[in-house]
Amino acid sequence: MSVPQFNPRMAVLLLIIVVAAALRLASFSGIGPLTVFTPVGAMALFGGAYFKGNVKPFLLPLLTLFISDLFVSFLIFPEMRVGLLYSGWYWTYLAFALITLAGRYFIRQINVRNVVTAVVAATVIHWLVANVGMCVQENNFTMALYAQKLMSSVTYELRFLAGTGVFSVIMFGGFELLQKRFPSLRLI
Repeated sequence: MSVPQFNPRMAVLLLIIVVAAALRLASFSGIGPLTVFTPVGAMALFGGAYFKGNVKPFLLPLLTLFISDLFVSFLIFPEMRVGLLYSGWYWTYLAFALITLAGRYFIRQINVRNVVTAVVAATVIHWLVANVGMCVQENNFTMALYAQKLMSSVTYELRFLAGTGVFSVIMFGGFELLQKRFPSLRLI
């Protein structure tokens, strides 16, 4: 049996994802326009762009989302909890799995154009898919209700776009700078 070797690249990537999840929790500490300004979309894009294989790109961002959702469901908004999480949670997770795919597809090479394209795609995916979950919460999915949910969530999605954009700059830019400074973080 071989001893697993320490992989500094994987450790740094995982640390970035965990810090982003912690920042999501911190965003719930107050009330105001920055309350929903979170790094969750950037986490999914980052995981899709940097983690290799078929499991890690999805597992690590979705697992950190799940753990932070547990904190939100049990400690911050327990009144919204239905069972373990919140009603319609699976639509949110589907949206983030698709956002991870967008990270894999749009960010094959790290550059500003690809990251911006992925951030916009992530916002559109989140807007279209997560609102299905909002309709499910009301147990009444109709196209009229869906259209109403889409229109009423525009302000939220603009904050999602801003949070995903700002945190993508921090996460992608930070890791690219770290790779230049520490060559051991580069892919071999």
